[in-house]
Order: sequence, then C-alpha cells, then structure tokens
Amino acid sequence: MESINGILPVVQSGLGSLAAYLAAHVILCLLPAFFTAGALMTLLPKEAITRYLGKDAPKWISYPASALGGFVLAVCSCTIMPLFASIYKKGAGLGPAITFLFVGPAVNILAISFTGVQIGLDIALARIILSLIFGIIIGLLMERIFRREEAARVAASSALFSKSGKIPGRNLALFALLVSILIIGTLQIPFLTDSMFDISIPSDWGKTLQSWLEKFIPANPDLGIEGVSVQGIFLVGLLVLITAGAFKGFGNVDSEITGWTIASLILIVLTLLFASMPVTVNSNHLTLGFTGRFAIELIFILAIWALAKNKFSTREVGLWLWETWRFVRQIMPLLLAGVFGAGMARGLIPANWIEMLAGRNTIWANLVGVLFGVFMYFPTLVEVPVAQTFLSLGMHRGPLLAYLLADPELSVQSVLITNTVIGKKKTAVYVILVIIFSTLSGWIFGMLIT
Repeated sequence: MESINGILPVVQSGLGSLAAYLAAHVILCLLPAFFTAGALMTLLPKEAITRYLGKDAPKWISYPASALGGFVLAVCSCTIMPLFASIYKKGAGLGPAITFLFVGPAVNILAISFTGVQIGLDIALARIILSLIFGIIIGLLMERIFRREEAARVAASSALFSKSGKIPGRNLALFALLVSILIIGTLQIPFLTDSMFDISIPSDWGKTLQSWLEKFIPANPDLGIEGVSVQGIFLVGLLVLITAGAFKGFGNVDSEITGWTIASLILIVLTLLFASMPVTVNSNHLTLGFTGRFAIELIFILAIWALAKNKFSTREVGLWLWETWRFVRQIMPLLLAGVFGAGMARGLIPANWIEMLAGRNTIWANLVGVLFGVFMYFPTLVEVPVAQTFLSLGMHRGPLLAYLLADPELSVQSVLITNTVIGKKKTAVYVILVIIFSTLSGWIFGMLIT
C-alpha cells in the first residue's frame, strides 16, 4: 500500500504535465506550427535556399543563407543530417554546411515556438540569436582550419545550386498567414487576451468537474506543474477527435481529399478558436469570452482557406496536409512520452542535485548542461519539457540554454553520422567547437539576464 501511495504522486505529476501541456500549449502553439512546417517542406523550393551555399558563393551570402536555411526548411535534429550530407557532397563549402548543421535544429520553427511558450521568450530569442552568431563563427573556423583540404576537394556544382528556385507570391502569402497565426496564438497582450464580450451558458456540472480535475490532477506550482481546467479537458477531448479523424482523413491525403479530411480540418479550426476563448467556471454557468485573438485567427483562417481553394491545386493542398501529418506522426508520440516522463521526473529528482551542478551561471555549470546534451539526447521538442523540468528543479537559465543548444548537435548518433560525412578529424574539431561555443552561449546569456 505504501509503494502505491509513493508511486501515485509521481504518476499524477506526469499526468498533470501531460494534460496541461496538451490543453495549454499544443493548440495555439504546435497546431499552427505543424501546418507551417508542412507548408515550408512542401511549397518552398529547396533550390531557393541551397543555391546560396555553394563553395564559390560570397561569404556574406553563403553564411547568412546557411544560418537561416534551417528555419525556412523547418529541419529538426533528425532531418538535418541527410540534408547536411546532401549539400556537402553536392558542392556546398565546409563552412556554410557546418553552419547549416549547427543552426538548423536550434532555429527549427517548431522548437522555437514551443520553447517560447513553455519556457519563455527570453530563452527562445537567445536560442535564435546566439545559435546564429556562434553557428557562423563555427563555420568560419572550420573553413579556416581545413582550408587546404577543402581546396583539394573537387565537387561539381549540381542543379541543387542553380540560380533557379524562385518562390511564387501565393506561397509567400500562405507562409505569412500561417506564421501570423502562430505569432497571434503565442503573444500575450491585452488586445488579444481580453474579452470584447462574453456569453454565459447554464451549467450545473462545471464546478463539480473542475473540483474533480483539481483532485485527480492537482497543480503543483513549486514544480512548475499546471492544473487542468474544464476548458482544458474539453480541448484534450477535441484533440482526441482530431487524431481519430486525421488517421482516416490524412493518411492518403496526398492522393485524395475525403470527407474525413474536411471533417478533421473543421475540427482543427473549431479547436483553435475555442482555445482562444477564456472560459470561466462559476457555480451554475460557464462564461465564454470572445477575444481579439479569436477574431484575428478567424479572419486569417478564412484567408488561408480562400487562398488554398483559389490559388493552389488539390494535389498541392493534399501534399501540404500529408507533410503536416507526417510531422505530427513523427514527433507527437515521442513528445507526449517525453512530457509525461519529464513530469514524473519532477517528483523524483532531488532539486538540490540540479542546484548543486547547474544552479549558478558558471563556466562549469554551463559545461555540465552541454555534456548532459551529449549523453542524454531527446528528439526534437522533447528537450523542451525536459529543460522545463530542470528549470523547475533549480537549473540556472544560462546552463539551460547551453543544454538546449548542445542537445541536438552533440548526441552520439549525430556525431557518428557527421563522422561518416566529413571524416574523423573534421568531426572531432567540430565537436570541440560546439562544446566551447554552446558553453559560452549559456554563460553569456546567464550574465546578460543577471
């Protein structure tokens, strides 16, 4: 009986993190981000990015292009490796290719948006800015160190680096609308969050349900575990319905858009709009607030629907939805498992361990964060709830940033793959440079916020 009583709080901690994550973070953050990533992968010609990475391209063009390439291609730590191998073997300079390899996972649109919502805008911005700066420096150093070997490397430029790859205006308009929805969903300003008007719905069960949720999945502010609201549990239910419909409607959407596809899209729209409405539970009624976020998202969603219907073929829309679904299937199962596991870890890991190793912003503490990323790799986005766990247990935000930068770059599998592409010598130097600059990034950020 005692063992059950000891396990129950840990499981409740995991369930609380998972339920709060699904309700509070997935809807307004990851749903738009998945659609944006799918559109970038499908509708953005890769030639429009990689043509600037050729070894003969001017540095003032090739390095900024390689640094920004990961963002526009929505690459994560698992998909960056084949792209890196491809552009390097087909003619990219070592420096730009290394910059692309380092920066890509750090500025992944999914990871950045999730980091900003779950951990804080300061970490998200620092992750972008410092990874861009130090990614370019690492690339320049690699090019300088191995300039003789690179001069001897003969690689004919292919069509990948041609002058083609213009981005159609309709695609740019779609990207702008999708990114706007993502930004509107994460901004916390009065115009977006305050209700313009309210609607009350009679409800005798709302208060009872809220009391049950607080008992079954209790909040724990000391560990950073959010509670689950009535609105949150309904949003989780809507996500379950969306998932069921998506398996039917998105599985072969690249070849056919069915009624299941339309039904799933309608559910997604309704879920986004419902998530933008503040819901207040009173003794005998629920109050729904209609906010500026609700109005703007509705306008943008209608604009996306009109653009997709009138400017894109059914085939193009199908490929976009299929690529979005591929992202969801690839990332979400691991992400949910990671969130649940990280939530349980909050109840198991003694806070004094984290405070002792990384509770202050020292070079040693930042190095600990980097080395943790080497041996404890987590898939894209899973590192964010893990980082939030360590933050709640006392880790300083400097070492936290160092971990987030190093995790996708220095995992054992990433190092092994890099070695097969550029060789042992270059890989060893790259690993050393990443350790140094990830540690410096965390230390510099820690000093700035202090």
